[in-house]
Amino acid sequence: MRIAIGGISTESCTFSPLPTRAEDFRVLRGADCLARYPFLSALSAEFVPLLFARAMPGGPVEAAAYGVLKAEFCQRLKDALPVDGVYLELHGAMNVEGLDDAEGDWIAALREAAGRDGLVAASFDLHGNLSERELENLDLLTAFRTAPHVDAEATRQKACALLVRCLQERLRPVRAWASLPVALPGEVTSTEWEPGASLYAALNESDAVPGILDASILVGYAWADEPRVGASVVVTATGREQAEAEARRLARKFWDARAQFRFGVKAGSIDECIRWALSAAEPCVFISDSGDNPTAGGVGDVPVFLGRLLALNVENALVAGLADAPAVAASYAAGPGAVLDLALGGKLDRVTSAPLPVRARVLALGPSDDRQAVLQVQGVKVIVTPRRRPFHFMAAIRRLGVEPLAHKIVVFKIGYLEPDLKRNAPLALLALSPGAADQAIERLPFKRVRRPLYPLDKDMRLDAVPVKVFGGPKR
Repeated sequence: MRIAIGGISTESCTFSPLPTRAEDFRVLRGADCLARYPFLSALSAEFVPLLFARAMPGGPVEAAAYGVLKAEFCQRLKDALPVDGVYLELHGAMNVEGLDDAEGDWIAALREAAGRDGLVAASFDLHGNLSERELENLDLLTAFRTAPHVDAEATRQKACALLVRCLQERLRPVRAWASLPVALPGEVTSTEWEPGASLYAALNESDAVPGILDASILVGYAWADEPRVGASVVVTATGREQAEAEARRLARKFWDARAQFRFGVKAGSIDECIRWALSAAEPCVFISDSGDNPTAGGVGDVPVFLGRLLALNVENALVAGLADAPAVAASYAAGPGAVLDLALGGKLDRVTSAPLPVRARVLALGPSDDRQAVLQVQGVKVIVTPRRRPFHFMAAIRRLGVEPLAHKIVVFKIGYLEPDLKRNAPLALLALSPGAADQAIERLPFKRVRRPLYPLDKDMRLDAVPVKVFGGPKR
């Protein structure tokens, strides 16, 4: 068997003013693409690498950048023919300027290039938004079952193994899809606490049902103003009845739990979180500046949290970090010890914020190949980077000569804490701060999503769970 392999993965916040450009994608081709999937050697097939493109979450992808990547992918697929199947690694929440349902467009294009005879499998992030067009053109799919995503490679491996199995057994699976009018931010739907933990654990029971190949719950991506936004349940099976029944059962469980989703840590306004942290017995408190989270599409330069720390005269705090290329350039030009008058942040997201005037002393500079500056502004240290950058590891901060745990408050532009931060946090809080990835999605200017949609319409009802079935043997 010959199986083509590749894909495109990014998460697009339509409320972000920062477009995702061609240079934002890291593109793997040939052997580099194949090396991303080390488990392939254990599968009985020849895998032909096309390309895999990935970009950090941001605003909508520029149409020209997407067009170039899609054209190259399809040409590489045509050059690889004949193939028995295609495996796609996707995210599921990509938006392209002027084009809704970008993954649906990508999958349809490869279907046209490859023909209808082969099987197409895909793996998704559980924060993907699915569409009917995607389900029509895929033969099987699976999605992450953990958030934070510790099962990413296992999910890719499962998708490839299922594809090989279906080709070997000459199966053309059925997909039962329940699209649910629920849009919840990822920070409340983590699988590390309830009800997400129980909902995703129950998928193991679905796996044991005879005839079911995979059951997936996608909670969706809430920060996209497009019609396909919402949660999905997809059951892939050998028969229609099992798939439809299990999809309806899982979808009802998810719908019934919609109001139970909560943040895993205490959450409140910026000022509330600062006050809670200062009064906490713990010597150090990590606070998520969740509305400006770059890994959810935020621009990373909103200085509102920093402004509140300064206004409240907070001593011994650290902000990691803030994107501001001119401030980094000025810091390098002046050197350590220099005192500068700067307007920090607020240069990208002008809707949420404005530049914050500060007088700052340059404490430290990063190496020439990793330019960033540590500034002291009153009682607050600020790590300033030329581009938005999430700090998910303590080592990335310690490398600059700064010990996070030596500060009473450490602010991260993040949602739920990534594993390394969670392990090290004496106490964690989540601030409902403003930004393109605002956790209080009711505050965002939605215009194009399907209504009613929970929680925008909290009193809506769902008397029957709609399930659509695709694929299977032709009658």
